Amino acid sequence: MTKKTLLLASLPAPVLLALLLLFAGSTRLRADDQSSAAAEIKIDNFSFGPQSVTVPVGATVTWVNRDDIPHTVVSTDGVFKSKVRDTDEKFSYTFTKAGTYPYFCSVHPKMTGQVIVK
Repeated sequence: MTKKTLLLASLPAPVLLALLLLFAGSTRLRADDQSSAAAEIKIDNFSFGPQSVTVPVGATVTWVNRDDIPHTVVSTDGVFKSKVRDTDEKFSYTFTKAGTYPYFCSVHPKMTGQVIVK
């Protein structure tokens, strides 16, 4: 075998390993109620999506306004409160205690969601 053949033969395993590590380290939520070290919630079409997320203690949740009108993110228990967020603006909060944290948009109170921290 030539050096070139050996080099090509050795590439797939490291590339596969790198891809596995990349996807295993992904922290974005893909569906409702999945645990993760961080979560992103999209605000779009007058709703929070996903409406319910589960994260571990110490996780940071980021809400991103993808709607074309302003929204807020306000805890019903007064734990966190964003300013009005315009299109593409974000609000993040790090959860340091276990519990269920319901929230809503103060501009559109029928928009609701919850963060479950375990």
